[in-house]
Amino acid sequence: MRRWNGWGDSANDYPLKPSGLTFLQSRLGKASPLQDAELAAVVAKVPKSRLHAHPLIDTSPEIRVRHARGQSLPDWLAMRSGDVGHFPDGVAEPETSQQVRELLDWAIGQEIIVIPYGGGTSVAGHINPQGGDKPVLTLSLARMNSLIDLDKESQIATFGAGTPGPLVEQQLKGKGYTLGHFPQSWELSTVGGWVASRSSGQQSMRYGRIEQMFAGGKVETPRGTLEIPAIPASSAGPDIREIVLGSEGRLGVITEVKVRVTPLPETETFQVAFAPNWDVAVELVRGLTQSRLPLSMLRVSNPEETRTHLMLAGHEKMVSLLHRYLAVRGCGDRKCMITFGVTGERSQSRQMLASCKRRIRAAGGVMIGELLGKKWEESRFRSPYLRHGLWEHGYVVDTFETAVNWKQVTSAMTAMEQAVRDNAGDGEEVHVFTHLSHLYPQGSSIYTTYVFRCSDSYEKTLKRWQTMKKAASDTVVAHGGTISHQHGVGRDHAPWLKHEKGAQGMQIIKDLVHAMDPRQQLNPGCLLQDDQD
Repeated sequence: MRRWNGWGDSANDYPLKPSGLTFLQSRLGKASPLQDAELAAVVAKVPKSRLHAHPLIDTSPEIRVRHARGQSLPDWLAMRSGDVGHFPDGVAEPETSQQVRELLDWAIGQEIIVIPYGGGTSVAGHINPQGGDKPVLTLSLARMNSLIDLDKESQIATFGAGTPGPLVEQQLKGKGYTLGHFPQSWELSTVGGWVASRSSGQQSMRYGRIEQMFAGGKVETPRGTLEIPAIPASSAGPDIREIVLGSEGRLGVITEVKVRVTPLPETETFQVAFAPNWDVAVELVRGLTQSRLPLSMLRVSNPEETRTHLMLAGHEKMVSLLHRYLAVRGCGDRKCMITFGVTGERSQSRQMLASCKRRIRAAGGVMIGELLGKKWEESRFRSPYLRHGLWEHGYVVDTFETAVNWKQVTSAMTAMEQAVRDNAGDGEEVHVFTHLSHLYPQGSSIYTTYVFRCSDSYEKTLKRWQTMKKAASDTVVAHGGTISHQHGVGRDHAPWLKHEKGAQGMQIIKDLVHAMDPRQQLNPGCLLQDDQD
């Protein structure tokens, strides 16, 4: 069963291994966990619903608890402490676009706030009720989770917007296709949510980001149904698809998504190599990317992340042997791990792999091969569960990310990490590490993880996070980075959006939102900071 106060299925776990615990204790000191609230105690806090009865709406307390928060760190602390704040007044789970239309019309007529809800995986405060005088309806697309149509000739698949990643791939695989969109949240996040937040998957080098996959679909808006046809390409004015992409529930409820799919690859492997230091690693992966070599994924961990991942993996004897072997080959304490995917036809894949090996060796790197690549593949969607393993020992983990041009990558990464260290608060240390996971000819994403000890209360822990988050976000925009490459804006990132869009761009977005939703009943406060005032 899905956890009410954390990530994923309660039957799954990713415990912190003894070597990993020892490593963190050596960096941060021993920690003490905070007391978790019980579900029954939180359910008892849920107030009476302000909604009138509707056959499609469930107002029972527990379902309202389970749809009150996402997966950001403030959400985590709220759920764990039991101080959730505001709850939706009810949750609807429609099964068709027609039912969504009915619910939306009903809500608009009664001045009800509507929050579209996909997989509940938001890490930026997209789906949280904000309180106020108006009732709140969370509109979950969970039951709209099927493949509606597959046009094999045009390779266009139509899905219900609530279809989560595993069901997308399962339903396509049986017909010989893949979407190839694999964000870390893949287990729970949905195809509609990917469109609404402009998601990026781990193998975007081959399959593209969601904006390359999104071909059209259906959106139920306050002004009526918006149908977006799936056309190969068009020069007929602004692209309506681009208006819907990244709209985060402000323009309407996405109910059907048409996506461009690909035949299943003949072969796929994930390979691992090491570069002697960060500068060599960045130059190497930049060269691989700008050569347009058709890899499916490419990522590089900085020295601290490389060290951390190897320590958290356990298998101390094997890791020790690996360190010694790499040191002999010229990859010592500053080494950086490079992981890449080779996907496609067998003959093409052999050529790609051979080319990568030549470039890696020419740069002074060391190829390790598929063994560590398989380990990465096995755990690629398990990382969110590590938050539970860390929490049990009194540690908190969070991430933030951006994208910048190549000339800013190293300086931005260094400054971002330092900003978090300098603002850990209470004389505490913070363990920070980074990787580049989505690479483009122009530049790269930067994905930073930081771990710190819990304070002696939830309130102090949250305050320290807020200070670190602000410092990191200020540093991101100061270095010309986007406030989000893949997590979206939500409410947490809204204050920094203006640095990328500018005054005129922000006004255009605001005008569009007000034109589509004149009474501001769709997810107010999300994306646009003005609506929070």
